[in-house]
Amino acid sequence: MNIGLKGINRATVAATVALTAGAVLAGGALASTAHAATPPTPTITAKGGFVMNDGTAKALYAKAADTRRSTGSTTKIMTAKVVLAQKNLNLDSKVTIQKAYSDYIVKNTASSARLIVGDKVTVRQLLYGLMLPSGCDAAYALADKFGSGTTRAARVKSFIGKMNASAKSLGLKNTHFDSFDGIGSGSNYSTPRDLTKIASSAMKSSTFRAIVKTKSTKQKVTTKSGGYRYMSWTNTNPLLGGYSGAIGVKTGSGPSAKYCLVFAATRNGKTLIGTVLTSTSATSRTTDAKKLLDYGFKK
Repeated sequence: MNIGLKGINRATVAATVALTAGAVLAGGALASTAHAATPPTPTITAKGGFVMNDGTAKALYAKAADTRRSTGSTTKIMTAKVVLAQKNLNLDSKVTIQKAYSDYIVKNTASSARLIVGDKVTVRQLLYGLMLPSGCDAAYALADKFGSGTTRAARVKSFIGKMNASAKSLGLKNTHFDSFDGIGSGSNYSTPRDLTKIASSAMKSSTFRAIVKTKSTKQKVTTKSGGYRYMSWTNTNPLLGGYSGAIGVKTGSGPSAKYCLVFAATRNGKTLIGTVLTSTSATSRTTDAKKLLDYGFKK
């Protein structure tokens, strides 16, 4: 009888082990299936949105991604891109700030880097003033410096021509610029997909990447009298420091553009880049961008 009981016990134990192992395997399979499930597509308030894997250019999300819309100050991404593409560019060359730049700010009630007439500011510093506080005065100074022509108007027109030529070289068919800063005459437009491609191209520049990921900076500039002053600029992009892995890129707003944001972030070696256009508020555009990044990193 003892031998029989031992036999039964062994058989029972073996069966129990087999059942337990099966349950564990099944549970593991279910867990794997659940883990691999596609995350739910996010809902955003912006009228247009797009996000892609920057390494593969694979689209991960699109909402009216090819509908033309006003871009506001996200236009300045192309302004910076055109400057950084200049041959034999000297980032330390100095530009004297003209009264025309400050008059332009006042006339248009535009966002400003608070540049002082007569100060000598380097091209690199103007790029910081362009991208962090979204200075339209810095944009004007750069267009005046890097456009060609005998008059300021001609140089600005030439620079905007370079912006459009750059868009064309990227194969963009839904983008057109009529200004160096987004304050145009109604024919300054792009799409979430096109703006994302512009930003992706701009991010190939190490100088551009360094600037757009900077939360704040203090720059020493030369005054008209030969002395110096410090300019302090803070980035308008709330994702920096507000979203893990955020590395840029640029906010935008305006009467037609409403609230826009071109954004980028890197996690675990994967970089995502995207755009939301015509969101309802500054808070909403940030929330929209975070939703799209969260979604993209899960895919």
